[in-house]
Amino acid sequence: MRILTVILFTLLQAIPSGKAFLEFSKQRDSVLVADQFEYGFLLEGVKDGTEISLASPEELFPGDTLALVRGWQVDTLDTDRRNRVRTIRSSVRLAPFEEGRYLLPPIFALRVNPGGKVDTLVFESQELQVYDVPVDTATFRVKELKPLAGYPVTFRETLPWIGGALLAALLIVGLVILFRRLSTRRSGEDPAYSDPAYIVALRKLEKYRGEKFWTPEKQKTFYSGITDVLKEYMERRYGFDAQEMTTAEVFDRLRDKDFSVPADLYEQTRRLFETADFVKFAKHTAPDEENSVALPLAIRFVMDTCKAEEEPSQTAD
Repeated sequence: MRILTVILFTLLQAIPSGKAFLEFSKQRDSVLVADQFEYGFLLEGVKDGTEISLASPEELFPGDTLALVRGWQVDTLDTDRRNRVRTIRSSVRLAPFEEGRYLLPPIFALRVNPGGKVDTLVFESQELQVYDVPVDTATFRVKELKPLAGYPVTFRETLPWIGGALLAALLIVGLVILFRRLSTRRSGEDPAYSDPAYIVALRKLEKYRGEKFWTPEKQKTFYSGITDVLKEYMERRYGFDAQEMTTAEVFDRLRDKDFSVPADLYEQTRRLFETADFVKFAKHTAPDEENSVALPLAIRFVMDTCKAEEEPSQTAD
């Protein structure tokens, strides 16, 4: 509500409602410059449904010497539930920045009763005397500014920095390892493939030896592991991307006469891959007869085809 509204209130029948109050945040016998204080009013017997309108605090206190710290704050101090009335406390927070005598403005409030009746309430103004902070010029001396006091750093304070440093170090080590692996793979010197293809394949196939893999719940792991090892071996042995091919595509490539895969070995290995597909994708349970020959057949495929790989080098010697 604008200050003009407050002026209009005075032209109506204003109802005197007591004095406004002053309440200081610091218990002192005088008010000093920059001390904050509350200026407001108490209104008792406010019926439920009553509306209170107040003037804008920025226009009530427009000067720079009396600064507005906080606008109107309305609180309910007491409630009489039987009679449905309450006590209202409303105040602003101010701070003077010059010494002198201040005549605070009266507070006008517009009360709209539940029945629609409008009352203009006025709370008498208060006088405020503000004093400056006394300075004894005879004994006062300007002193040099002192540096900030140093406090010992605790382990808890350094813990986040230590954790951050360790995390950064781990990240750097991980990036270095990744970079080295990528570099070695690009140069064809990956340590994982430093041994001949058939040695790597036989070493991996050895992990699937034993009847513990023949149980129905482990057959998928058993057949997937064996066929994955064979596909990885085929990639290095024959130079085609077997890992990304279906069973039909793999054995179409193996028909190439340059690969020198014996016909009987070709057919038996193809049936092994088809059984693996049934186990992996059709929830087929292979009998023990097929399980018992799966690993020896995979080993035979590696051994027979690696001989063909070694023959040219032996002939050259």
